[in-house]
Amino acid sequence: MCSSDLGWRAVIAEDFTLGNVERVAQAAADYWRNQPPPGTEPLVVVGYDRRFLSREFAERVAEVMAGNHLRVILCPDPSPTPSVSFAVRAQRAVGGVMITASHNPARFNGFKLKSHFGGSADSATCQAVESFLDRHPVRSRALPDARANGLVKIRDLRPPHFAAVKRLVDFALISRSRLRFAHDALFGTGAYCFDRLLAGTTCRVTTLNGVHDPLFGGINPEPVEANYGPSAAYLRRHPHDLCLVTDGDADRIGAMDGHGRYISTHQVICLLLRHLVVRRHGRGRVVKALSTTSMLDKMCAAYGLELTETGVGFKYIGAEMIKGGVLLGGEESGGIAFPGHIPERDGIAGGLMLLEMLATERAPIGKLIARLQREFGPHCYGRRDIPYPLQKRSELMEFLRCNPPDRLLRSPVVAVRAFDGVKFVAQDSSWLMLRGSGTEPVLRIYAEAATPAAVEKLLRLGLKLSANPLPCSGGTRCCCRSS
Repeated sequence: MCSSDLGWRAVIAEDFTLGNVERVAQAAADYWRNQPPPGTEPLVVVGYDRRFLSREFAERVAEVMAGNHLRVILCPDPSPTPSVSFAVRAQRAVGGVMITASHNPARFNGFKLKSHFGGSADSATCQAVESFLDRHPVRSRALPDARANGLVKIRDLRPPHFAAVKRLVDFALISRSRLRFAHDALFGTGAYCFDRLLAGTTCRVTTLNGVHDPLFGGINPEPVEANYGPSAAYLRRHPHDLCLVTDGDADRIGAMDGHGRYISTHQVICLLLRHLVVRRHGRGRVVKALSTTSMLDKMCAAYGLELTETGVGFKYIGAEMIKGGVLLGGEESGGIAFPGHIPERDGIAGGLMLLEMLATERAPIGKLIARLQREFGPHCYGRRDIPYPLQKRSELMEFLRCNPPDRLLRSPVVAVRAFDGVKFVAQDSSWLMLRGSGTEPVLRIYAEAATPAAVEKLLRLGLKLSANPLPCSGGTRCCCRSS
């Protein structure tokens, strides 16, 4: 059920039905009633996004929780996932449920479990909840009755979350900065959040794709360049200082410059790290997922910071945030977390921190990116997703682990990391990684190098390696020889 950060995800009206949602909700209620985390209240926070029937699914979850004698705080409107995560921790709830499929296609919906600390439930918690599935019949209490008896309260979770992110940044500096920026909400729950946050300040916000469209304008609401076309065209006609982009449930952040030029999520993370170290004088560990830029490695070496590399999925980064001593956590898909906040990605917080950076630097973001490239070298990135049978994935990963290439293009391979997929790292810091999707029969091929042409060559090499792998060769570089 919870094989990824998405928790349980399925196609609406096929597997994602009211009947199945209430079964999962009952399992979660059984788990929280039987194993409440110490210091928590018998309370569950429930939120939802803008997808078809998300409100109805969330209301059904609230009815099941109430039927199991758990109090519920239910959002009155579609809300960002980080608002729900923040409320779980602030209210000392046993946990939370967010009805969302995040950045995935409109036909999907999902059931995200939030743990009491305000982050994604780890694998052990998800498996524990799953062990309760269908153990007991569904118990529920009709929403009007549950509300009348005080078991369910309707509460807007955004104001406390917004107050928290204002405290995270130098909001006074942002308020007087006169920044003129756009926000592409990709039709998701982040729509008009920055308008509300910056109302009454000198900043001017232009919200793009803010209407409530359950079809997301025909795109997957993910902060990637392929989805930026109409907004990029608008910015070319109407320049701004910056354009922030949030995904379907506003927990990921992307960006364009004020003229519609794409800024990668890797560049966003690196810009924020430099700001935190150079301007804010921050110290601490940097945590990144395997599929994130090697520029972070170079920056950490230059700044004297410890770098921790995790598997792909923000739950791994969140686990490191909980340990403490982390300055920044980031992943390739645009998930970013900051200390002193929730151990979870937050697109609203990431957006405000980018605004603080611009207000501090008083320079175009293009110049800030060019400065990073002068200091740490050019880093270009690419990714390919291809259909790949689930039953062949483990064989492929084992073959790749045991038979790494000698070189990536002309640079010797100096490291092989195989704790989540297989990643080959070259001496010149270029890399190639192959990894199966956590939820789909899809193989993801990632690459980074100094030029777009080199990235394309690495992606083609990845495609070649993925095609019909031979049995382990037992050659001199084969790791099986030592086993």
